Amino acid sequence: MADTLSQDFDALELGGRFRSPGRTITETDLVSFSALTGDHHPLHTDVEWAAQSEFNGRIAHGMLLLSYCVGLVPLDPAQVLALRGFERVAFKRPVRIGDTIHVEGELEAKKELDAATGLVLFAWKIVNQRSEVVTLAKVKVLWRRALPAPAPSTGAVPEQVYL
Repeated sequence: MADTLSQDFDALELGGRFRSPGRTITETDLVSFSALTGDHHPLHTDVEWAAQSEFNGRIAHGMLLLSYCVGLVPLDPAQVLALRGFERVAFKRPVRIGDTIHVEGELEAKKELDAATGLVLFAWKIVNQRSEVVTLAKVKVLWRRALPAPAPSTGAVPEQVYL
């Protein structure tokens, strides 16, 4: 579960899963996101226009959903250095005002980058309150590796090395 996300890179196991808490999408979310991003598409902002669309009403911005999910997934700042990217994002179903979403994730791959870091690939499913998958994404995360413990001191003076 969430413990998967609190481990250092070397302890992460392929197939490890987690489920985030949920969040209900509100009118304020759509209005605020539109104002912050400048995305005022009528599908998100115009009740009458959206009612005449294929979606029969306003829906949340896809990027709003991804943004909220980054906050919902309990990435441990002691382990996670940065998000590296999203790949193969697919918006499968609309999310409406009043829908509650959560993230279900699985660790699909990991790759050592250097002694201090590794790259982790998660498959994320954003799921609504009806257990319907609304969005799929592959998420790359830069993960901290456990630093090796210093070698015990022998008390010997190290030899000088000349280059």
